[in-house]
Amino acid sequence: MQSFVGVGVTPGRVVGPVLIMPPVLNAPPAGEQLAGTTSAADAVASLKYAAAQVKTELDARASRASGDGKAVLSATALMATDPTLIKAAVKLINEGSSAQRAIWDAGNNVAAMLADLGGYMAERAHDVLDVRSRIVAELRGVQPPVIPDSDVPFILVAEDLAPADTATLDPAKVIALVTASGGPQSHTAIIARNLGLPAVVAATGVLALTEHELVFVDGGTGRVTSHPGTAELAAAKKWQEQASALGTFDGVGRLADGTLLDLLANVGGTADAAAAAGANAQGVGLLRTEFCFLGRDTEPGHDEQVAAYKGVLDAFPGKKVVIRTLDAGADKPLPFLTDSTEPNPALGVRGYRTDTTSPGVLARQLAAIADAATQSNAIVWVMAPMIATAQEAATFAALCAAAGLSTPGVMVEIPSAALTSRHLLDHVEFASLGTNDLTQYTMAADRQLGALASLNDPWQPAVLALVQATVEGAAAQAKHSGGSAKEAPAAKPVSVCGEAAADPALAVVLAGLGVSSLSMAARAIPAVSCVLRSVTSQEARQLAHQALGAKSALAARALVREALPILTELGL
Repeated sequence: MQSFVGVGVTPGRVVGPVLIMPPVLNAPPAGEQLAGTTSAADAVASLKYAAAQVKTELDARASRASGDGKAVLSATALMATDPTLIKAAVKLINEGSSAQRAIWDAGNNVAAMLADLGGYMAERAHDVLDVRSRIVAELRGVQPPVIPDSDVPFILVAEDLAPADTATLDPAKVIALVTASGGPQSHTAIIARNLGLPAVVAATGVLALTEHELVFVDGGTGRVTSHPGTAELAAAKKWQEQASALGTFDGVGRLADGTLLDLLANVGGTADAAAAAGANAQGVGLLRTEFCFLGRDTEPGHDEQVAAYKGVLDAFPGKKVVIRTLDAGADKPLPFLTDSTEPNPALGVRGYRTDTTSPGVLARQLAAIADAATQSNAIVWVMAPMIATAQEAATFAALCAAAGLSTPGVMVEIPSAALTSRHLLDHVEFASLGTNDLTQYTMAADRQLGALASLNDPWQPAVLALVQATVEGAAAQAKHSGGSAKEAPAAKPVSVCGEAAADPALAVVLAGLGVSSLSMAARAIPAVSCVLRSVTSQEARQLAHQALGAKSALAARALVREALPILTELGL
């Protein structure tokens, strides 16, 4: 028996045979030159044709996907014909390199440049290396490395998965995912959560496992064990029983004492919305509108946007749907909106800020949202990402009012927004905490890097303190606007729509900090609901107090988990 410890991404305990993702294609011979009968012009034409074929194949896969998978595939497809990559390869061909060697070296150079930039752009380096391999495979007339196929369900082990591969995982065949690298907030991790796949990332050494050997994976603790014994087999069996016992969510989020806490879904399109409605989600806490924009060279038209948004709204008649306006930039570049040459895109023009450099796109999107809202019975709220100041909140609220949208809000992803939430809420009607970015910016730790996983953890007391500050700011704003404690209206709602909401233990802490709703992948709702119903609001506040007072994320998590035996009972 051999054990490996990584970062748990999705709870679940399973035993199964291992299949290992094939390594990337071998590099073309160093210094490989154009063949004597091949002109540079012919090699350039072959390269561009191969790149276009890769883009077409990825676009086709994107058209069959939904939600985060669709967005990831569309973004990767764009990278296949990225001008920076192709121009660099063409330059090398004109200097005498073969097409294969040119795209290989160009991919290395572009990926290294992105990695040096850090932040979200470091994650884009994986996309570049992925499409480089796909283009080389197309030039060679062979298949690129693909996820293994098997008649028997298996545990997939890989160094890391390209987002395009993760987006097409089949949960009926892949029963767990383990990677040697990667981070807990990478695209791979987020899609694994949405699929409900037990998953562990940053598990150093797992590539030493042997194909087909039996392995135990605990996606809650991040433990991977080869040649599992009686205890591991029993744990996997118990997990299956417990997962079945969780049943389905009845549509009412509440604590043990009856305190209500709405449990909403994060969705990325119509298919996601239909699945969330089928899971009895109480509404949508985050509609990622990028699904309508990614994979395009031009802005989608009004009617196309209206139809896309209406498909989601129609799944939730009479219920709240919170729509996040376009969060372009950083790891989601758009040719018509963002600047790929920014030195640090994670701190650059992204989200709401794109309206300062490309005015009009946001207003047109708000007009389309308003039009879709008038054609549906959903209760539509709209929020802007990457808001940092009260002035930005006021400007966004004015844009919403001009479009006829009455419930504007802001994403709290930047520490400044958390610390000044009182003033932001003078201008908008609600705030929603995006804990993925809030953690990254608070801890100055790239959320994609496995090496920084311990820093990039929403259990960090500093992050929890900012959640508390946001809630307290909402209460202070209500008191100030009412003039006196007796006259003060209810505080404006503060929700959480980041990945932290899907952690059942952390959901208890967030409830204790006073958030009004939690939004997560629909698959996570039953487990979160079950754990929330095991504690009273007073107990949740006590646990939140303990977590805030802890010296580290590890200590905070341990304190809370120890006080919630239901987590062990349910295998969470």
